[in-house]
Amino acid sequence: MAAVWQQVLAVDARWDFEEDPRAQGARGHRRSVSRGSYQLQAQMNRAVYDERPPGSLVPTSVAEASRAMAGDTTLSENYAFAGMHHIFDQHVDSAVPRLQFANDDKHLLACCSLDGTLSIMTLSPPPPSVKVILKGHGGPVTDFAWSLSNDIIVSTSLDGTLRIWNTEDGRCIREVRDPESSELLCCTFQPMNNNLTVVKGCRFKPRSVGNSKHHLQVVNISTGKKVKGGSSKLTGCVLSLSFDAPGRILWAGDDRGSIFSFLFDMATGKLTKAKRLVVNEGSSICSISARSWISREARDPSLLVNACSNKLLLYRVVDNEGTLQLKRSFPIQHGSQHIHSIFCPLMSFRQGACVVTGSEDTCVYFFDVERNTKAIVNKLQGHGGPVLDVSFNCDESLLASADSTGMVIIWRREQK
Repeated sequence: MAAVWQQVLAVDARWDFEEDPRAQGARGHRRSVSRGSYQLQAQMNRAVYDERPPGSLVPTSVAEASRAMAGDTTLSENYAFAGMHHIFDQHVDSAVPRLQFANDDKHLLACCSLDGTLSIMTLSPPPPSVKVILKGHGGPVTDFAWSLSNDIIVSTSLDGTLRIWNTEDGRCIREVRDPESSELLCCTFQPMNNNLTVVKGCRFKPRSVGNSKHHLQVVNISTGKKVKGGSSKLTGCVLSLSFDAPGRILWAGDDRGSIFSFLFDMATGKLTKAKRLVVNEGSSICSISARSWISREARDPSLLVNACSNKLLLYRVVDNEGTLQLKRSFPIQHGSQHIHSIFCPLMSFRQGACVVTGSEDTCVYFFDVERNTKAIVNKLQGHGGPVLDVSFNCDESLLASADSTGMVIIWRREQK
């Protein structure tokens, strides 16, 4: 297995006539929406992003739900856990590098494994069970992403293919093979157009890393074709990707310690390289998570980064080209594994705000991003190997974590 993963695929049905996962049915994820509709939505999102005064509050239904959920509890009390809800071991002895709850769902969870398969699990009705195993990749599965309506999953693998899966029956809808037979390392959906997936591909020559090809590519998943203008060459192999909420900025982290920002043209699918930040020379940027705002105390757009530097890094996004400014760092044990972290999903008006990360010391850590000292809010112990990924369900009642031994643990948050 190559040491580095590769290509960023972007999946679209068409730019001229987009299609939506919600209106899909058995045939696929299709809806008739004109390109102008996406342009209008992008302009609306851009206006919110660009014109919001610094420090202004963003009252939303999500924030109200968060405040109601928190009540009068402290942040530490709010993130206390009652224990393990369930353990999944169908991928035992093979690392589970990625897992994620379905969008706006409490009980549907998926993960991918280096054994070449993916699992979709359901936690309700009890008892929790494996709903379906997705089989077809010929190599370790490195990453996956849910579509907005949860009807399809896109996955990448070291076998050089991107696959699109029906989440109901586990059927492979389409296979997209990298034209250079590059191993594919990560993928993400364009948030405003789930027909587009961004994938990073890397042509890896064992004896000459300097001759590697590091291409970022936007791909139409419905046709399997590259989007014209939707590619870029980077200095290293991309291991992590994240869009901002409007889908206008894409960040890519590589194996040489750099984060690149790209401007994404909603009308054409074109990528334009904007900024580069060297986080830690020679260290892999293995996780990037973007958030429009975190809490009452942290109102700026932010980026959460794992960089194999024994620190979890929180950056402030300072302009519309994705320029980053370091805000906080938190100590964790992270020197070589592909560790991931997340923002807690309910952006809150409670006191403080939390981020959660895996760690090579087999623990899950919760950090208060606004606390200057003793930032650790909670620590969960129970894994037998480095914790590679974490995911909250939509109401934060359950947290899932996965490790290098193939174990997936579901943790139940105490209800106040």
